[in-house]
Amino acid sequence: MGLAGAASDDVTDRQLRDTYRVYDVDKALRPVWLSEGSFHALPRKIRAAVVRAQVRHERDAVPTSARWGGLLGAAVREQADGHRFVWWPSLLEKHLATILPAIVAEDAEPSRHREVVHWPARLLPKAKELAGTWADGSGPNCFGTVMAAAGVAGAELEWMQRAPFEDWLASATVRTSRRQDDVPGVVYVWRSTGDNAVQHAAVSLGEGWVLQKQSQTWMAPRQVLTTVALKRVNRVPGWRLSRYQLTEG
Repeated sequence: MGLAGAASDDVTDRQLRDTYRVYDVDKALRPVWLSEGSFHALPRKIRAAVVRAQVRHERDAVPTSARWGGLLGAAVREQADGHRFVWWPSLLEKHLATILPAIVAEDAEPSRHREVVHWPARLLPKAKELAGTWADGSGPNCFGTVMAAAGVAGAELEWMQRAPFEDWLASATVRTSRRQDDVPGVVYVWRSTGDNAVQHAAVSLGEGWVLQKQSQTWMAPRQVLTTVALKRVNRVPGWRLSRYQLTEG
C-alpha cells in the first residue's frame, strides 16, 4: 500500500522518518515511499486510491481541498480524487508564510507561559527557559522536555527513549498517589494499560500550571497548560495516569 507524503528521495532524513515511518504507523502496513514526481507520474485513479488509503489508515498530510482550496487554488483538486491532496514540499514552500501558522495552530492548545507568575527554579531550573519554545525539528519529545526542565543537560535536544526516561524517573522521583495539582515538581506519566509502557509525560509548575511537549513532531511546542487542559488533551482510551514527585538533591 502506498503511503504518500511530503517526502524526498532521502528516506533516512529524521523529519521524514519520524513523520512517515515511526509515528503511528500500523505494524501490519509496509510504507512505500513516493517522491512528488513519482506520485504525479501515477495515473490519477491510483493517486486517488493512495490518498484515500491515507485516510482509511488514519494517516495525516492529506487535508481536504474544501479546507485549503480557497488559498491554494484549483490545482489541489487535480492532485488525486478531487477531495484530498498531499502537502508536497513545492506546495508548502510556495504558500509557507500563510499555511504554516494555520497548520501549527489548527489543533494546538495555546501555550500560557506568559501567565505563570512563580517559576519553581529550584526543582525545575530550566522550565522557564523551555516554556513557549520550539525544537529545531522532529525528534525531541515529552520525555526529554520533562528531564531537561528538571536540569538534565541537553535532554530537550534528544529523541528520548522510554528506557532512559524510566531510569531517570526511578532515580529522580518517588511515586505518589496524592493528587496535588498545585504542587510543583509532580511528573505526570501516562502508561498503556496492557503492557505498562510509558506513553507520555509532563511536569507541574505549581499553582495549577504544567509544562509538556505534546509530541515529538516539529510543530509541537514546549507549552504551558493548566492541569485541567493537560488531562483533557491526554485523555486517551487505554492510557492511565500516574504521578511521581521530584526529589531534591
